[in-house]
Amino acid sequence: MLRVVSWNINGIRSPLQGVGCQEPSKCSTALRRILDQLDADIVCLQETKVTRDVLTEPLAIVEGYNSYFSFSRSRSGYSGVATFCTDSATPIAAEEGLSGLFATQNGDVGCYGNMDEFTQEELRTLDSEGRALLTQHRICTQEGKEKTLTLINVYCPHADPGKPERLTFKMRFYRLLQIRAEALLEAGSHVIILGDLNTAHRPIDHCDASSLECFEEDPGRKWMDGLLSNLWCQAGSFIDSYRYFQPKQEKSFTCWSVVSGARHLNYGSRLDYILGDRTLVIDTFQASFLLPEVMGSDHCPVGAILNVSCMPAKQCPALCTRFLPEFAGTQLKILRFLVPCKQEPVLGQPALQPNNRTQVQKQQKKGPVSSARPRKSQAGSRSQKNLMSYFQSSFSLPQTSPVVELPSLPPVGTFITPKTAEEDTMATIVEEQAKVFETKDKKEVQTLFWKSMLSGPSPMPLCRGHREPCVMRTVKKPGPNLGRRFYICARPRGPPSDLSARCSFFLWSRPS
Repeated sequence: MLRVVSWNINGIRSPLQGVGCQEPSKCSTALRRILDQLDADIVCLQETKVTRDVLTEPLAIVEGYNSYFSFSRSRSGYSGVATFCTDSATPIAAEEGLSGLFATQNGDVGCYGNMDEFTQEELRTLDSEGRALLTQHRICTQEGKEKTLTLINVYCPHADPGKPERLTFKMRFYRLLQIRAEALLEAGSHVIILGDLNTAHRPIDHCDASSLECFEEDPGRKWMDGLLSNLWCQAGSFIDSYRYFQPKQEKSFTCWSVVSGARHLNYGSRLDYILGDRTLVIDTFQASFLLPEVMGSDHCPVGAILNVSCMPAKQCPALCTRFLPEFAGTQLKILRFLVPCKQEPVLGQPALQPNNRTQVQKQQKKGPVSSARPRKSQAGSRSQKNLMSYFQSSFSLPQTSPVVELPSLPPVGTFITPKTAEEDTMATIVEEQAKVFETKDKKEVQTLFWKSMLSGPSPMPLCRGHREPCVMRTVKKPGPNLGRRFYICARPRGPPSDLSARCSFFLWSRPS
């Protein structure tokens, strides 16, 4: 039996955080635990979000597995796929990309088909995001026949409604994928396309297909119509293995919105597939399944079991990560360039004179070395100033005894009448009272200010459907409302008929 599993992990480090992997040295053990949990001979991962410059050895080399990575060459921390094979399922060939432009001519899969409709620049652009990885295996059927099986691990592009050029990119990627897969079939190899295709094929594969306009007219769904066939229609060369075994199973979703908590009520879509060529699925597939109980990503794993045995290759293909210079032990360390080397004198040439630093080190070994800096007595009149001298004013005042100012006395012969004394006393009292009231007003103002600052945020409004506190969200979609905040129901998203799901309450937040 051959068990194959595919999983969009939304970042290869994300599932590791769920098992408590904080140190890089423990990541290899944690990743192997996840791979062992999936219990598959071949595990295909999508959206790894790592590039070669940040790929660490604990993630690249796992005991008991040989791994193959395809990296994005256009953006860091974006896209990327990886395939992990047990040693008992070591492939005979492996290749990055669909076009063959990244092939190394050493252990490649080959069979590219007619790609004349693409320019070299377009092919390189389609493969530059690290969305496809091929591994070819030798299998043996129950009848004892040896065959080749090629797995195409893909992470197909997402069509952003706000970026029409991405829909064009997605459809061209689909076209290139189909040409390569059909070329492999014509060469005599069985083919499995597995991964995140980023399209829900039928209305049964989408939670809210009835509310989408022209659902069946979507270009991605039309492409899948031409690629796939079933028992009654042989239009395409491939079969959706899950629908082959579960043709009418509803709510079989593999992807859910994390922000809306839609996974709690299973309100999602089926974007992840295992597609096999028609002969392979009918003759050798024993089961096709979903694993929604496996957490760690916004997708869940999907898998299939084939009634064949794998014949491992004796040597891993050249694309295997253990052969990369940074992991194979052949990369030079930077310390190699910092270690001083002894140089023997050449006949006829004087020996190199040691530099001043070397001389000082030798003198330190022999004894104390006198400083070459002149002492204070030798420096002459150039003496160091006191630090406080830089904080004194540029002009100096004569040093005199402090002057005590005395209250001015009235001139001789001036008499202070009782009326004048009473007026002075009243004026003093009024000034003192004014100062008291001014101080009191300042304290009241400060008290009101700190009360307003420390009173906390305003209470959340209640949704109309459940009379429960809402949650605040921020618009992240480009447009006139980008950055604005709003309130919605705090419950998870679900079918409109489900009363326990989120209600339709919506309220814009007032600008602060």
